[in-house]
Parts: sequence; structure tokens; C-alpha cells
Amino acid sequence: MELQRVFGKVIKELRLQKKISQEKLAFDSDIDRTYISDIEKGDRNVSLLIIYRIAKALQISLSDLFKKIEDHGEIK
Repeated sequence: MELQRVFGKVIKELRLQKKISQEKLAFDSDIDRTYISDIEKGDRNVSLLIIYRIAKALQISLSDLFKKIEDHGEIK
């Protein structure tokens, strides 16, 4: 699976585990809600700053976030 799609899938899983909406995640990470939606669909190639903001809003370390991405299997 493409890295962007895996990243989006992991973000969506974490968001749903926390039981927060895309709107709340967007607000907490200071990112537009439509951008969050695009990330979760794998339609955005995000910057390190955006990854950091999202991880902080989801209360997960960057290392744990990247571990979850790696654990999803082979990435193209």
C-alpha cells in the first residue's frame, strides 16, 4: 500500500480510538478539516510539521506514530 494511504489509515484509526471527530482533530492540530479528510483518504502528502501537529493533537509520540505506520506492513 502507498505510504500516504497507510498514514491516512493510521491517523483515522487513532482518531476513532480517541472518539474524536475530524473537526476536533482539525481544531486541535490547527489544520483545516477538509485537509484532515484528505489525509485520511491518502490524498495528501503531508509535511513533517503537519505530522507533528496531528501526533500532538492525538497525544501520541512521533516514534509511536511511525511504529504504527511500519506495523501496517509493506509500503510502496
